[in-house]
Amino acid sequence: MNLAELFRHESDLLILSAGQTLFKEGEHGDLMYVLMSGIAEISIKGRVVEFPETGAIVGEMAMIDDGARSATVAAKTECKFLPIDRKRFNFLVQQTPNFALHVMRVTADRLRRTDRML
Repeated sequence: MNLAELFRHESDLLILSAGQTLFKEGEHGDLMYVLMSGIAEISIKGRVVEFPETGAIVGEMAMIDDGARSATVAAKTECKFLPIDRKRFNFLVQQTPNFALHVMRVTADRLRRTDRML
């Protein structure tokens, strides 16, 4: 599922220059983001674990629980992010079952990759 395509008409984007941080590990989060363009960098305890590209989601765990951010996300190149709040997330889950499955797959894949690294 290409979320950048799904949300292509959105205009309320957060633009980060290369090197800027979207959020930090340990912070409270109440938004997830769709990476509309660019390449980001996800790191855990200072170790880079992933380079999400256009269409990826980040911060999705904030939609599932109220825990602290488990990773830091920064822009590797200029990035445009679409923020998704809990209300919109819940609407998308209810109205678009494939969206919910996509979020679960991304979360499971990240957990498996992180486990392999440890």
